[in-house]
Amino acid sequence: MSPKKNKIKDFLSALPKNIFSGFVVSLIALPLGLGLAMASEAPPIAGIIAAVVGGIVVSIFGGSHVTIAGPGNGLVGVLLVAISTLGLESAFAAIICSGILILLLGFFRMGKLADFFPSSAIQGMLAAIGLIILGKQFHIMLAHKIKREGTLDYLFEIPFTINDAIHYENKGLIFASLAGIISLTIMMFYSKIRNKYLQLIPAPMWIVLLSIGFSYYFELVVHETNPIAKEYMISGIPSIQTIISDMQLPNFTSIGSFSFWLSVLAITLIASIESLLSIKAVDKLDPEKRRSNVNKDLKALGLATIGSGFLGGLNVVTVIARSSVNVNNGASNKSSNFFHATFLVLFIVLFSTQLTRIPLPALMAILVYTGYKLASPNVIKKIFSIGKEQLIIFFVTLLVTLKVGLITGILAGVITTLIIHVVINKTLSLFVRNVMKPNVLMYQEQGNNNFYISVKHFCSFLNYYKLKEKLDAVTEDKDVIVDFSLCSFVDHTVMENMHNYQELFKKRGGHFDVIGLDMHDTDSEHPFALRRLLPVPNIIKNNLTRRQTSMEALAEDYDLNYTSEKQKEVGFLNHFLFFNTKNINHIYNQLSDNNNDLNLFDLEFSEGEFIAKEVVRSTMLHIQLNRTIPEFTLDREGFLEKVYTFAGFKDIPIQNHSDFSNRFYLLGDNEEAITAFFDDDLVHFFESNPYYHIESNGESLLIFGKERLASIKEIKALFDFGKRLKGVVED
Repeated sequence: MSPKKNKIKDFLSALPKNIFSGFVVSLIALPLGLGLAMASEAPPIAGIIAAVVGGIVVSIFGGSHVTIAGPGNGLVGVLLVAISTLGLESAFAAIICSGILILLLGFFRMGKLADFFPSSAIQGMLAAIGLIILGKQFHIMLAHKIKREGTLDYLFEIPFTINDAIHYENKGLIFASLAGIISLTIMMFYSKIRNKYLQLIPAPMWIVLLSIGFSYYFELVVHETNPIAKEYMISGIPSIQTIISDMQLPNFTSIGSFSFWLSVLAITLIASIESLLSIKAVDKLDPEKRRSNVNKDLKALGLATIGSGFLGGLNVVTVIARSSVNVNNGASNKSSNFFHATFLVLFIVLFSTQLTRIPLPALMAILVYTGYKLASPNVIKKIFSIGKEQLIIFFVTLLVTLKVGLITGILAGVITTLIIHVVINKTLSLFVRNVMKPNVLMYQEQGNNNFYISVKHFCSFLNYYKLKEKLDAVTEDKDVIVDFSLCSFVDHTVMENMHNYQELFKKRGGHFDVIGLDMHDTDSEHPFALRRLLPVPNIIKNNLTRRQTSMEALAEDYDLNYTSEKQKEVGFLNHFLFFNTKNINHIYNQLSDNNNDLNLFDLEFSEGEFIAKEVVRSTMLHIQLNRTIPEFTLDREGFLEKVYTFAGFKDIPIQNHSDFSNRFYLLGDNEEAITAFFDDDLVHFFESNPYYHIESNGESLLIFGKERLASIKEIKALFDFGKRLKGVVED
């Protein structure tokens, strides 16, 4: 069969999964699109138009594989200013012009622009955007509309709004604020509930469903009108026919004004940075570890933004939160982006009247939580752990952005970073003399596939693109050694990117080593901390926690080996299907037998990226086998697993064991080998023991119960289960 036919066959076989993931993403995109548009003071439908146009255009012309396009969180602030300053129709003209600029960025291959911004400055800008969203929408969430001059004024008014909400006497306002509070609570705590059935419907969609259900309850059961004040209900969602008949052309009369082009530049800057960062993050989530064509994606995003602007929609960007959900639900190609847009059209066509039953405070709660995630204390804590100087860059960018504007803020962050680098190195000449010099030498070593890269002078966000060009020229299945021994200074942005490359190469079968930093010192133990050449490195010691003390005692009682140290080299876990869309941070608290065949450990991994990132800690058991077995996954069968069958995930039946087939959900590619492997003894073992998630990669087994840390009692049970299972499998 020809490669073309193979591609068509692969596409069709993956279609059910992509339709399924597109549907799940649309459940998030619907309320978020409405909320982002209203937060920007645009018509609610403008956010849906951006999502639909983006999903269709980017899925056809884009260069990424599993990303989702639509309205972005980061643009709320600049779009709000543009609409307030220029008016709605002129703001749509500014959106179209920004689309043209993004299109040109793609044609001029300017996707590498994102590499010229320091990481901490970008974090500061994103945190400022989060506070802009939170400050503006928090008051509406509590049914308290106010008008203030700047973002800081909105933030300072929050305590007064809370006080006013506590003393509401108007029934309509009380119910409106309760809708916002309950919705915020759902957003905050929903991700903590590790239930596969609840997680099938995203938190924002639960808010929509509960809001509509609440409205119908009062109408059909209590026979009263909705108690929420009318001014805090969604209005103005037209039908498709109305959208087409009332469509107005953008107004380009302000195109000669300074304020118009300032808005265009601000929109373009934020849209391009948000998209580039999101594309880079989603590439790390892609199970097939494909590398996106960033410049092709910029062209598609520019084209989609132009189309969205003409139709009365917002800017189209690559969005990390919805893209993460897309990957985690089995998406494998661009069609999921297209189907997410298709489902949005169906929602508007079929349920536009139901959407007017959603209270504004409920949607604003989604945005308040999004803003909080961008500027949460955890972000500040992470920046501080990298280095105190990064915190200065972060806060300078954040404060200038809030007080002056986004463009000025990011420029202030860049300048502050430069000044700090000069102060830390106590010399300006290091940067002035070497910034234009070639500082990267790469060659392929004779006799093997190793690529050796030597970096000298300094390596920072100013000249990192030179190193990146060399690294991007090497396929990720090769071995790369990056040597910084001739480099006097390596900044935080470079160290973070080196870590990202290590993760990428590891998952694609290659190897990425960073050497030559033994004599470089840092003020922090964080792996992303900047490095400078000093004679005496710091030494950091750690103490045992209470849990580690308990596990150490357990090891003594059961004659096991124990280590509390964090281990980041976990190659033995890379080939398990469970980790295809998850990033393993490290394992720690390891218990193992003398032969190291049974290895139980606590594990920290992350799902999603950016503001969608959720860090999960779990206890797992790895069993190294002395024989080769088929690759499979085994779970307890429930309603969700039956639904998966319709999405193309086929349960493998075991003959003469109908009870086992009904109770367990067995997946794998080699059905014949799997059914032969599951003999009577193995089936009876599983039927007579507690349920665990069990996965085979052919040479070893991975076993865990719930996605959380196990208690000492559960650790004993898991270790005993694994020991007995190993005996049955190898018998």
